[in-house]
Amino acid sequence: MGGIFAVGDIHGEIAAFEELLTHWNPERERLVSVGDLIDRGTDPGAVIRKAMFLEAKYDAIFLRGNHENMLLNWLANPSEKMMYYISQGGMETIESLLTHKNTAKITPEELARRVEVEAAAELAFIRKRPYYLEWKQFVFVHAGVDLTLQDWKQTSEHDMVWIREPFQQGTNRTGKTFVVGHTPTESLNPDGGADVWYSPDRSIIDIDGGAVFGGALHGVIFSQNGVEKIYSIPNKKEV
Repeated sequence: MGGIFAVGDIHGEIAAFEELLTHWNPERERLVSVGDLIDRGTDPGAVIRKAMFLEAKYDAIFLRGNHENMLLNWLANPSEKMMYYISQGGMETIESLLTHKNTAKITPEELARRVEVEAAAELAFIRKRPYYLEWKQFVFVHAGVDLTLQDWKQTSEHDMVWIREPFQQGTNRTGKTFVVGHTPTESLNPDGGADVWYSPDRSIIDIDGGAVFGGALHGVIFSQNGVEKIYSIPNKKEV
């Protein structure tokens, strides 16, 4: 296995993910997702279950994103976090994890208990997600790292899934190339397009094409020499 097939933020878009996987050769590349499997989208639960299958069969790696942490934070404090989580696309995840979708007349605490019981396997998977993967000169991480630190590995878990401008606009002296998601590339590309974004020195590569917002789901093949090929699945939709 000589390379990495890196996947951008999926956010529940199972059809785009399934289509993207047709371009992946598991005998040649290891699949790495930069996180945010869930929230918004058409079926976040199906994406989680697909990820569980791919991890078990192919040793694929699914990193933790801020939306995975949002789900866990809601489960830990249902009443306080309910409105915020729903505003971030959480209800799509909650309903996709439940057998019975009627959630209108129950309390946040009861809803969280139902999710814990009915989606125990999926939640166990979510809770085990690592924050980053280091491979050759590349670091795969959801949002980025604190480039002001002497050792980027000391970055807080919060920053690894939430950081934006200080990382994107910072000076990278680590000797590593960071492959990230989190920020849809339309907000970084001068033309407002969904293409993969490179920092000016090409030491940061953002592969979040904003698929759930009508952009594209990217799959990027990396060898030790860098980007070898980019596959993009357009996900045009009304948003």
